[in-house]
Amino acid sequence: MRALIAEDEPILAATLAAALRRLWPELEVVATCLNGPDAVARALALQPDILFLDIKMPGMTGLEAAEELAERWPDGRAFPQIAFVTAYDDYALDAFEHAAADYVLKPVSDERLGKTVARLRQRLAGPAQAGGGDLSALLDTMRALLPAPAPCARLSMIRAAVGNQVRMIPIGEVVYFEALDKYVNVVTETGQALIRTSLKELLPQLDDKQFWQVHRGTVVNAGCIASATREESGKTVLTLHKRGERLRVSPLYAHLFKQM
Repeated sequence: MRALIAEDEPILAATLAAALRRLWPELEVVATCLNGPDAVARALALQPDILFLDIKMPGMTGLEAAEELAERWPDGRAFPQIAFVTAYDDYALDAFEHAAADYVLKPVSDERLGKTVARLRQRLAGPAQAGGGDLSALLDTMRALLPAPAPCARLSMIRAAVGNQVRMIPIGEVVYFEALDKYVNVVTETGQALIRTSLKELLPQLDDKQFWQVHRGTVVNAGCIASATREESGKTVLTLHKRGERLRVSPLYAHLFKQM
C-alpha cells in the first residue's frame, strides 16, 4: 500500500509519517506535500492508495483537492481512500463518524491514528471503489462542517467584457458559466463574454436552484439542459437547448441526473 500526505505544517507532516511507520510498517509514504495544488499534481502522478489531506491548506483546501482529483482521476483506476487531517472538536468528529469518513486528529496520537489505520486496512481489503458517488456524499458532509459563507446578494445582471465594451447580460439569459483561469466565460444563446472573477467567488451569488454546478469548472442553467446521457465509458454528458456543445459532468455531480 502507498500513501500521500498533504499537510502544510512540516513538523506535523513528519509526525504523521513517523506514526504511520510505527503503526503500519508495510505502508509506503510516497510523497509529502505542503499545499493543495502540489498534492493534486503528485497524487495524479503517483496514484497512491491512500490520501491524508489537511482540510486547510494554502492554495487549495483538502476538500477542493479531493474534488479536483475525483474529476481528473484516470478511468479504471480505483480512487484512493481519503483520511482528512483536522483539528475539529468532538461535535464535528461525531459527524465524521456518522459519515463513515476517516480522519486524523491534530495533534496526532497513536491511539486515534490506530483506529484510522484499522478502517483503511479494512476498506482496502474490500472490493475496489471508483471515485464519484461515495466521495460526493463524503464531501457534502465535510462541507457542512465548515463555517457557512457570508450571505451574498443574488445577481440579476452580469456586466461582462466583449472587446472594448461592457455588455449587460440578464442572469436568465446565461446558458452556462465556464472557469478560465482568473476569469469566467459567460455563455449565452448568442455568444460569450468574460468577467474578471473566479467561479468560486461567483457561485455564492447564484441561485443554486437555477444554476447547477456540474463540474469543477462549469455551472449550467438548469432550464437550458435538454438531456443527460451516460456514455459507455460511464461518463455523463449534457446536451443543451440553446447551444450545440456538450458539457461533461464530473462524477461528483452525476447524482443530479439520476432518474426521479
